[in-house]
Amino acid sequence: MTTVIISNFRPTFYPSQLNRNSAQCLFRPFTTPFFRRSLTAKVRAFSTAFVETKHTDPVVVEKEDSGGDNGLACPICYDPLTRISDSPLYVGSTAGSNLQCNTCKKIYFGNETYLDLVASSGSKQYDDSMPLATEMFRTPVVSFLYERGWRQTSIFCGFPGIEKEFDMAKNYLKPVLGGNIVDASCGSGLFSRLFAKSGLCSQVVALDYSENMLRQCYEFIEKEENFPKEKVTLVRADISRLPFKSSSVDAVHAGAALHCWPSPSTAVAEISRVLRPGGVFVATTYILDGPFAFVPFLRTFRQNIMGITGSHIFLSERELEDLCRTCGLVGFTCIRNGLFVMISARKRS
Repeated sequence: MTTVIISNFRPTFYPSQLNRNSAQCLFRPFTTPFFRRSLTAKVRAFSTAFVETKHTDPVVVEKEDSGGDNGLACPICYDPLTRISDSPLYVGSTAGSNLQCNTCKKIYFGNETYLDLVASSGSKQYDDSMPLATEMFRTPVVSFLYERGWRQTSIFCGFPGIEKEFDMAKNYLKPVLGGNIVDASCGSGLFSRLFAKSGLCSQVVALDYSENMLRQCYEFIEKEENFPKEKVTLVRADISRLPFKSSSVDAVHAGAALHCWPSPSTAVAEISRVLRPGGVFVATTYILDGPFAFVPFLRTFRQNIMGITGSHIFLSERELEDLCRTCGLVGFTCIRNGLFVMISARKRS
């Protein structure tokens, strides 16, 4: 495991670090080969740290021709979905989009804002009840405030800010740039929009469980001039039942979300399933270590918090590394800044 410490420890802890609802992923397949570069990092630690990188010769990675929209999969049986309407699937065009499972024949519908690909989609009486940490972000008030001050308070926990986090994530994503990416637990689409405008990804799937977060994402996109809407698809899905085929996604990004997933191990296992061989997972969260390690009954407190809110508190880098390893990911690395941690791991090639 490689760890880079980028500043001194900051002990401040705010409830806003419990941000992001359960999220989910979806993507659109592509048939064009792209080039991957492996990135070898050597870390030298002094009072500050820096990273030297070596690029190997590019390797051509052939992608399967899944055809049409067959890369999307039913969240119930994981078999391919087929588009049964002529409506495209990008932002602003999903109204009237219908997708049908080839096996169970269930039909999934799109509305003006997003494609609804949760297992309970289409239910008239039943609705899944999620833990508090998830349900909170489904409310209109929190969804509205998220990009208007809520997310910004995370800087007190060591989060370096959206632009800096984006630059850090790009460094981890170098081996798969040019491929498709899923922004899991995208919230109001802070990173989804940056990925789309950067031109570094062929397709961006902004995925969240919260209907209101996806509406906020849609509204922000609509307000931006010359935004590449054709590169972005908004999807409502459950991180524990990802609606696409195995080994079909180049990268998954989850900003400030990992600690809010009801079951991080189930979510990371699903991410491992859908990543292509060599695909990259990048996520940010926080760790209560350092002086917090001496707090009496900290693990008992964590269990109580998890029972009440459904959010997870990580206590060490080793815990996050073990989570990735047991879910089939390798090459774990992380960068620290106070409570903040950005982790990366990849699916074995």
